[in-house]
Amino acid sequence: MIKSISGQIKAKAALIDPERYGRSDTSAMGRWFWEIDKVLLLLITVLISIGLIAVAAASPAAAQRYSGGNVRFNELYYFWRQLAWIAFGIPVMIGISMMPKDRARRLSLFGAAFFFVLLIFVPIIGPEVNGAHRWINFGLGQVQPSEFLKPFFVVSLAWLLSLKESDKSLPVYPLSAVLTGAIAFLLMKQPDFGSTIIFCAVWAAMLALAGVSLRTLGILAAGAVVGVVLAYFFYPVATQRIDEFLFKTGDNFQVENAMRTLTAGGLFGMGPGGGTRKFGLPEPHTDYIFSVIGEEFGLIACLAIACLYLGIVARVLIKLLDEDNSFSILAAAGIAIEFGLQALINMMVNVQLAPSKGMTLPFISYGGSSMIALSIGMGLLLAFTRRNPYLTGTPYEVKWSGESLTA
Repeated sequence: MIKSISGQIKAKAALIDPERYGRSDTSAMGRWFWEIDKVLLLLITVLISIGLIAVAAASPAAAQRYSGGNVRFNELYYFWRQLAWIAFGIPVMIGISMMPKDRARRLSLFGAAFFFVLLIFVPIIGPEVNGAHRWINFGLGQVQPSEFLKPFFVVSLAWLLSLKESDKSLPVYPLSAVLTGAIAFLLMKQPDFGSTIIFCAVWAAMLALAGVSLRTLGILAAGAVVGVVLAYFFYPVATQRIDEFLFKTGDNFQVENAMRTLTAGGLFGMGPGGGTRKFGLPEPHTDYIFSVIGEEFGLIACLAIACLYLGIVARVLIKLLDEDNSFSILAAAGIAIEFGLQALINMMVNVQLAPSKGMTLPFISYGGSSMIALSIGMGLLLAFTRRNPYLTGTPYEVKWSGESLTA
């Protein structure tokens, strides 16, 4: 019986000649090429390319606004800087995606600890920008620890929650709550209410994926409502943002102007460089770049970008349907949810469906910290979704090109 099965396997293997498909290349790059999710990588690459075009469109408005009245400002200043960040970020993403899963997990645990410590020091040593302390100056540039913490937090949380499988007695859910609560407290001190919501929402989503009871999820939902109410009454930043959104109090110029800019181009836009309302936006290259896209490239382009984000998240979640490793499921799904949620919030702010939160549009908004942190996150996502396309299944089942031989 064993000899018969062995003969069948050899016969099937002969049909898949390693030389014919380049499988004889056992280098790290060769293995990466055959195991990487090429569709996901393509979608990410398209999004980065669109982001570069969008920054080029928004750069003149941003450069004029921050040129200090200098009439000789470089209109493409932010475009060239973004191009440099992309040139740095893509190798980082590819390098991390080539890591084995255990090494990527260790990197994430170290990164989470490191940037959590930096997050503690942000209110103490960080410079004040627009009334908030979110950055740390390292001389050569500024780093926003919360951006880097996002992907590392997700993977670390996935590792913690996956420990429940090996030891049911471990209090992983309370520990995850303490960790998330500590991060939320530090973020609200900056203040950064938008990132606080993302961290808490991703934690709740990962708890649901980890299999907590519906009763627990109901309690968390009720707690979220209570938390928002308490924030409204006792957290001035939340009070201001909610009042501006619900009751139109205070200065609503930013969000109203963003909506007018978004719809100014109609379905097909005014063409590259044809937008004029973008010059009145406060942050045309970061928070409100989605509105710039709407003005110059049209609402259809905005819809296509929204579909692209949805496609990335859907691709990851569908690919995880046949994954049997709980850590990989939680890590990959968590990164995808965090990525999609950030994009959704930014777009909702631009169309006046959510209060202004000062949150960038992933891979499209300008920013060094954002680009490098997102590259790290997508590198981890690609690492956790890598599969051998020819050999899958359990040790007792070998699948060749969709056919199976069971021992």
